Amino acid sequence: MSDNWQEVSVTWKGQSLFAAENESGGSMEMDGGRPSELLAPMELVLAALAGCTGVDIVSILKKKRAELADFKVRVRAKRADEHPKVYTEYWVEYLFWSNDIQVKDVEQAIQLSKDKYCSVSAMLKPGADFHYSYQILKPGETA
Repeated sequence: MSDNWQEVSVTWKGQSLFAAENESGGSMEMDGGRPSELLAPMELVLAALAGCTGVDIVSILKKKRAELADFKVRVRAKRADEHPKVYTEYWVEYLFWSNDIQVKDVEQAIQLSKDKYCSVSAMLKPGADFHYSYQILKPGETA
């Protein structure tokens, strides 16, 4: 395969449990049954969105020499009532813990991620509404 292809294999482990593995040997389990301690496939979509934009944000802020004590991305989504029950609306909240981060740097990093760099959000945007918010907190503060 060319360098532009990626592959993941998913193996059924019984009932609604599946194990996924990438070409490098990275793996995880998922469970479509509820309740479960594992993430369901649709929850993995939300995790992929959070991870994708999170990587962007950290990379952009690092280039700006912004100091982060901690960082979290929360993603909530609304599902359609009818099958295939796709997500129709996303809320992405960024939580930054820092003593000296600049608001303009945070806003620019979010803008660049959502408009240019995050390939997961680019795939999800058609047919869905996106909402973004952020909080800047002092280290030790609770969100």
